Amino acid sequence: MASSPGLCFLGWDFSTQQLKVIAVDERLRVIYEDIINFDKDLPEFGTQGGVYIHDDRLSVSSPVLMWIKALDLILEKMKSAGFNFSTVKALSGAGQQHGSVYWKEGARSVLQNLSPVLPLHQSLKNCFSVSNSPVWMDSSTSAQCNSLEEKVGGAQKLADITGSRAYERFTGNQIAKIYSRDPEVYSQTEKISLVSNFAASLFLGAYAPIDYSDGSGMNLLQIREKVWNQVCLDACAPQLGKKLDQPVPSSKILGLISPYYTERFGFNPACKIVAFTGDNPASLAGMRLSEGDIAISLGTSDTLFLWIKEPNPALEGHVFCNPVDSQAFMALLCYKNGSLMREKIRDEFVLGSWEEFSKALESTAAGNGGKVGFYFDVREITPGAVGIHRFDAHNVETPAFPKEVEIRALIEGQFMAKRIHAEKLGYKILPTTKILATGGASHNKAILQILSDVFGVPVYTIDTANSACLGSAYRAIHGLATEAGLPLTDVMKSAPGPRLAATPAAGTSQIYQPLLKRYTELEQKILLYGELVEGKRLRGRPQLRYKDICKRDLKALGMDINNWETLTSDRSAWRLKTQHGLLQFEETLVRQAEAKRQSRNQ
Repeated sequence: MASSPGLCFLGWDFSTQQLKVIAVDERLRVIYEDIINFDKDLPEFGTQGGVYIHDDRLSVSSPVLMWIKALDLILEKMKSAGFNFSTVKALSGAGQQHGSVYWKEGARSVLQNLSPVLPLHQSLKNCFSVSNSPVWMDSSTSAQCNSLEEKVGGAQKLADITGSRAYERFTGNQIAKIYSRDPEVYSQTEKISLVSNFAASLFLGAYAPIDYSDGSGMNLLQIREKVWNQVCLDACAPQLGKKLDQPVPSSKILGLISPYYTERFGFNPACKIVAFTGDNPASLAGMRLSEGDIAISLGTSDTLFLWIKEPNPALEGHVFCNPVDSQAFMALLCYKNGSLMREKIRDEFVLGSWEEFSKALESTAAGNGGKVGFYFDVREITPGAVGIHRFDAHNVETPAFPKEVEIRALIEGQFMAKRIHAEKLGYKILPTTKILATGGASHNKAILQILSDVFGVPVYTIDTANSACLGSAYRAIHGLATEAGLPLTDVMKSAPGPRLAATPAAGTSQIYQPLLKRYTELEQKILLYGELVEGKRLRGRPQLRYKDICKRDLKALGMDINNWETLTSDRSAWRLKTQHGLLQFEETLVRQAEAKRQSRNQ
């Protein structure tokens, strides 16, 4: 559909399977949207789900020219539909996180001198030293991850610096792999972009910088200082900082649109380009989160977006720079066992009926009588456990629960895990906190009620179809407003608000506070058991703390650990007691060794 004659703002989303565009007017109404499906609309590239999965089943990439040709195609579609490009005041966009693009030497000149007679993909076809870009689905860089963590000082140290421990899909490790396997290709690379700033470069007609938020997903950026970490850069590849350039604020206006677009499509030469970011940060903007809020996508996998002020990076989850507030952060937690696990329990216990599933939830009391369940059909990301574990009110593992108890244990367990791990990352519930629920399960009122009870805050639902794309359009507006010092909340006042779906039931806070503590302790028990079974943890008791070692040794010398400080006040008596105890201890060791020797010789 064609746009209205007023000014508008474009939001782009270069996602894994599609290129999407949305236009919103000054009242934040969506006036145009379109989409290019890579597999369907660009079959000549032969992708499946927008990617190539290589023979090792670990390496996953996408052709760079496919993304460029998709932009050519969607712009031509907009032109044919009568879209008035001259009304676009600003644009911004998002790209699938972690993917990387490698510009060949000389590409800058081509980008700056695009011919409006040719489509982009023809002008840029020889501009990339790596034709198939590694994307977020790639998991082939375990060796590079181990190396990075070792050089930085460990997984937690890396998380403290960059917001995440080393992950195979993170861009720094992907760059390290390319450098180690083909240093010649790396040396021929003039600039390295993320998918987000690669897309921004296409509109800018020059190399666009990486923004703080998307740069947080590389294992390279110091998230607090918002600069590249030199140790991380050097651990991945030489001269990497020069190939990346300095990152910029996510709301920065990068410049005006390239003359290519004004001549070929009729864009206004004054159209401004606001820094592009990753799809997850853009979704945070699209869902209009503010400080203390949570967005929970209850889909195939469950994903949490958290707005936090004081991050506490851990070995699980991710902390990124906030895309709409330079003084804040966003945290991301992902759970594999989302709707597929809920559907499995539904099918097993209530014959696939969501209505009966909801009745089971409503027929049981909050807290489930102290019964707790962990449901990991596949190995979970957070925590790294697998299997189904049920515990009664006395923490004794049990093989089965009755139907209603099982269903509530599943839902309560899923939401308690989300709250616990969010708080580990530094999330704090504020008086103004609200949860924005999206995804398939957000239509189930019984599930949302338990979500509200466990977190102790109201739950709202919001229509966030294409939230990254919509968030990009909002960010284009915010980029202009930032010059006037306006926060995103002021810009978004006229946007449609969320709908209240559930509020915490009376008394549930007192029920879930002790239950959350129990859940945390039981989770650690499950993790320890799994490590012992898989041989990842040394068998035997845990290592002792220093003070416990001192107590053990004092006992071995016959000292009273409850009043040894009094004995030390008399130095002579202390020395005599210590010497006497040591002689006795050594005699005991000799007797024990002799007894063992004799038993072996019998």
